[in-house]
Amino acid sequence: MTDFATPNLPSRGFDATVGFYGVLGFDVVYRAEDWLILRREQLQLEFFPDPVLDPAANAVMCCLRVDDLDAWYRRISDAGVPEGATGFPRRHPPKTEVWGGRVAYLVDPDGTQLTLVQNG
Repeated sequence: MTDFATPNLPSRGFDATVGFYGVLGFDVVYRAEDWLILRREQLQLEFFPDPVLDPAANAVMCCLRVDDLDAWYRRISDAGVPEGATGFPRRHPPKTEVWGGRVAYLVDPDGTQLTLVQNG
């Protein structure tokens, strides 16, 4: 097996987390009262319960490096995630950053920011 890391992210409720990420193509790999693991192809996200989490105060972020940023962003858009600077969930369109990479952002219903970075 190849070494890899998985982000551990907060969830106010596993049912809502499964519903949100399920529309984005993630499947449940493991679920218990105290842990949830979702996977989409080679990407794996793990969640712990945090029922009192305030999404506006959540400072958790993780980076997902993807082969097709535009396809990811289309899927997020098609799932009905609104584009904007406020609210949960929300999306921010791909753009080229000053360091040369293309990046988009997804903020989930719990306020966690997923930075989507185009591989290559």
